[in-house]
Amino acid sequence: MKNIIQQCLICGIVLMGFQVKAQKYEALIITGQNNHYWQGSSVVIKGILNNSGLFNVTMVTTPAKDEDMSGFNPDFSKYDLVCLDYNGDAWPEETKRNFVHFVKKGGGLVVFHASDNSFAHWKEYNRMIGVGGWGGRTEKDGPIIYWEDGKFKKDKSAGRGGSHGKQDEYVVQTRMPEHPIMKGLPSSWLHTKDELYHSLRGPAKKMQVLATSSQPTDRGGSGRQEPVLMTIKYGKGRIFHSVLGHTGKNNNNTTLDAGFMTTYLRGTEWVATGKVTQTVSSYFPDAEHVRIWEDMKIPE
Repeated sequence: MKNIIQQCLICGIVLMGFQVKAQKYEALIITGQNNHYWQGSSVVIKGILNNSGLFNVTMVTTPAKDEDMSGFNPDFSKYDLVCLDYNGDAWPEETKRNFVHFVKKGGGLVVFHASDNSFAHWKEYNRMIGVGGWGGRTEKDGPIIYWEDGKFKKDKSAGRGGSHGKQDEYVVQTRMPEHPIMKGLPSSWLHTKDELYHSLRGPAKKMQVLATSSQPTDRGGSGRQEPVLMTIKYGKGRIFHSVLGHTGKNNNNTTLDAGFMTTYLRGTEWVATGKVTQTVSSYFPDAEHVRIWEDMKIPE
C-alpha cells in the first residue's frame, strides 16, 4: 500500500482529497564564459525553465576566462539534466570524467548556439553534441552534416568546421514531425533575426535531425538545408542540440523568440523524461510572422 501511495504522489493525482503537485525535475544551468552575452541569455534560459513549472533550476557560474578552474566540479548526481550556456576554457579532467559518467548513465544534456563551439578537443563532448563548429574543428573531427532529399548527408571534404552568414530571419523546416519534441508544431515557421550556423562537423553518431533551415550564399550561408534542431543518444543519456539563440549585448531577443523558447523547453523536458507533455501555443509563429515572448513565458 505504501508503494501505491508513493506512486500516486509522484503522478500528481488527487489523493485523499488533496491535489498533489506533479514531480519537478532538477535542472542545472552552467554558464560564465562565452563569446556571446551569456549574462543575458542565461537569465532567459532560467526564466523559461522556471516559468514552465516543470523544473527546479540551479545556475552555476564558472570562473572567468583564464582564471583558476581547478575548483569547478559540480555534483552532477543531484540533477536530472544539465543545460549548457557555455563556450570557454576547458574543465578540469575530473569534472570532465564526472560529466561523461553523468550523461552515459542517463543524465540529460541541452546545448544551444555557441555551446556547440566549446570543447573542440574533447572527444566525448563532440560525441555528445553530434556536430559542432569553430575551435579548430576540421575534417579530422568528422564530416559536415546537411539535409538533402529527405535525409541528412555527409560531406567529407577537407576544411574548417563552423561558419555563419549575416544575421537574418529564416524559416525553420520540421523534418521529424512525429518526434515528441516536434509533434504538433507547424511544418515550417519563421525564426527571428539570428545567426544560422553551417558547415558543422562531428561524428554525428546516433543523431537525429529534427529541423533544418537554409540561408542563401549571397548572405554568407551555405545554400544547403542545415541542421538546426537535433537529438543525440549517448550511452543512456539523451541530448537536445539547438543552433538557435544568438545573444549579443544589444540584441537579446533571439532567446525570446517563440520558436526558440518552445523547442528549447520541449527539448529540455524530453531529455529529462523521454516524452513531452506540453501543448503547442496558439500564438506559435507561422512561416511568415516572427513572434517574440518578452516575459519568458509560453502563452496558452
